[in-house]
Amino acid sequence: MSPIVVWSIIVVLVMAVVYYVRRLSSGRDEDGSRYDPGLAILEFGRAFPNEAIRSLHVTADGGAIFVRLHGNKAGFMKSHRNHFACHLIHPGRVQVQPLTSAKGFTVEFLDSPTQSGTYVFDTEKEAAEVSLWLLDNYVAIAERDEEEGAPAVGLSSDPAS
Repeated sequence: MSPIVVWSIIVVLVMAVVYYVRRLSSGRDEDGSRYDPGLAILEFGRAFPNEAIRSLHVTADGGAIFVRLHGNKAGFMKSHRNHFACHLIHPGRVQVQPLTSAKGFTVEFLDSPTQSGTYVFDTEKEAAEVSLWLLDNYVAIAERDEEEGAPAVGLSSDPAS
């Protein structure tokens, strides 16, 4: 064989190895998403071992995951390339503002301001479901306050007000 053919084969093999290694190190699936439900469950379970996960909803870009937990609790995971930042959303400690698009909303986490941001989902249904969890999480503290005899903040049963 001529040296040109040998060197061409070597160059092609090196390029194939480089391509393969870059695909492995990027942490993305074949469809381009970074979302791995198994990894998300493991990471959240490691951070909060006493919380039972009911469902996960990932944002359209795969950068954040909203976690529905047992007992009307909610959690949040934000992807930082090769690990997740996980936290529980405590009742009354989150503020949600709608976007013009029904596929997302802006969230302000009062306990974790670095996690606050605008999150967009693949479908309007997913965004609505997650916002309902957050609303239920917020209303849960108001109901608890009413049961204890304290007035609920921001909620009024008087139709005149």
